Amino acid sequence: MRIVILQPGYLPWLGFFDLMNKADIFVVLDDVQYTVRDWRSRNRIKSPNGILWLTVPVQARGARSRMIKDIATDDTQQWQEKHLKSLETSYRKAKYFHEIFDIISGTYQKKINFLIDIDMELIMKINHYLSLETKLVFSSEISSEGTKDVKLLSICKALNATIYLSGNAAKEYLRESIFVAEGIKVNWHDYEHPFYNQLWVKEHGFISHLSLIDLVFNHGPESLAILTGQKMIKKPEGIVTGHADKV
Repeated sequence: MRIVILQPGYLPWLGFFDLMNKADIFVVLDDVQYTVRDWRSRNRIKSPNGILWLTVPVQARGARSRMIKDIATDDTQQWQEKHLKSLETSYRKAKYFHEIFDIISGTYQKKINFLIDIDMELIMKINHYLSLETKLVFSSEISSEGTKDVKLLSICKALNATIYLSGNAAKEYLRESIFVAEGIKVNWHDYEHPFYNQLWVKEHGFISHLSLIDLVFNHGPESLAILTGQKMIKKPEGIVTGHADKV
């Protein structure tokens, strides 16, 4: 049983969905402390002017001491309309714009009370579009104990994991030895970001590590094959490749 445990994100990048595709059970880590200015509430897309940040405003008071699942959005700001307009402006020339925009636009047109609501609704809509059938569960629904790697181990044990697949960033704190002692092998996910056809390449080159929404607007139904490496897009000569930033 291969388990992946990740915090939810706003319009996550390609590696997030590659991990989901590789998991037997994907655990949404929603009962840990919220971190401000992080991937839970923001991500990047590619606009005619280059990289554009989309950030979901949250109610700041007490946010640092709350769990992810309890973070409320700030409905005093017109962020939903702004994000939808930014997506339209940035991708209306993309091959699959109308198809993808029709799928996600409804999420931005209703009242959103909690950050995790929009994070998960968009993730689930993308999953459905990509035909990802991995089982999703929430850590808040699993009896676990401890913090950091102890909590992750506790979740793995509760789900009878034999393999824990983790992103490389966890190497800073995760002790493989405590997993091995419980008969659970730790595999590290070193994602190799693919090239794919983007808009605005002449102006800004190819930019990696954007939100997955950039890929699906441009490649539609073949996006899963591209992000998992099953389909390779050859990079034309002369294309400059840039990296958005750490993910």
